[in-house]
Amino acid sequence: MSWYRNTVWFVKGLREYTRGGYESASKRFNPADVEVDVAGRSFLVTGANSGIGKATAKEIARRGGTVHLVCRNKDRAEVAKEEIVTETGNQNIFLHIVDISNPKEIWKFAEKFRNEHKLNVLINNAGCMVNNRELTEDGLEKNFATNTLGTYIMTTALVPLLEKAADARVITVSSGGMLVQKLNVSDLQSESGPFDGTMVYAQNKRQQVVLTEQWAKAHRNIHFSVMHPGWADTPAVRSSMPDFYERMKNSLRTEAQGADTVLWLAVSPEATKLPSGLFFQDRQPVSTHLPLAYTHSPPEDEEKLMEVLEEFSQKFKSASPG
Repeated sequence: MSWYRNTVWFVKGLREYTRGGYESASKRFNPADVEVDVAGRSFLVTGANSGIGKATAKEIARRGGTVHLVCRNKDRAEVAKEEIVTETGNQNIFLHIVDISNPKEIWKFAEKFRNEHKLNVLINNAGCMVNNRELTEDGLEKNFATNTLGTYIMTTALVPLLEKAADARVITVSSGGMLVQKLNVSDLQSESGPFDGTMVYAQNKRQQVVLTEQWAKAHRNIHFSVMHPGWADTPAVRSSMPDFYERMKNSLRTEAQGADTVLWLAVSPEATKLPSGLFFQDRQPVSTHLPLAYTHSPPEDEEKLMEVLEEFSQKFKSASPG
């Protein structure tokens, strides 16, 4: 069955996730949806120094938004900030250095941010695909720490601030790869069996879909969404999936095409007319499961995921400095 799911996903991707798929889908886009002035609104983008994160931040800056770039590498982040300011003329671009794989750092950052800024839109874009099992300084498997726990803590720590905002939104950048994974709460840190970085990443992305659905139920005043950017030519794809990149490089979407639905979800009035908690691709909600894939999970597993992440979250909150 896993072979079937992977094959269906790849064939589906060849058709829909490439540059050609974007060009086909974009024929039905309404350009006015994203031709909006967001001056006075505050956006936080994680993983914003390159790829889809930077492309999203740049487009929001063009529309007048205040943009907080949350990045791990200070040197690359400063270059990205300068590029965004220069190209858009928007001076309201702020830089924060945070490692999303370090839960104590996230808590420290979020608590300071809540006291100093307002926030209308959180964009969880930071992620990684580590192909060998590596542990962080906290003893966490690195993919899980970054993609799942980091996203969970950043979001839940900033929910109190978002609750105070008008038209608050949270967008999480997931992946179509999650379609080949059923939620597995018994081995969140990939301690059992052989380690496959691609499948661990896909499992993390399934977890992000579940998180979004659960948050949408719990926080009715915030619009939550999760999306697949398609297969885009980003530094992360080149470094984490070199074989895939070589095979598909002539068909990959541009960074801006990959970021298009993130931007639409972040700024368009049309996005929030749709229910909270949905999974999007090319500006429209799509199913979170392939036909006959048996990737649905029971409610108790989804509740267990939230419980375990909350336990981790509180543990690191109490351990964070300040």
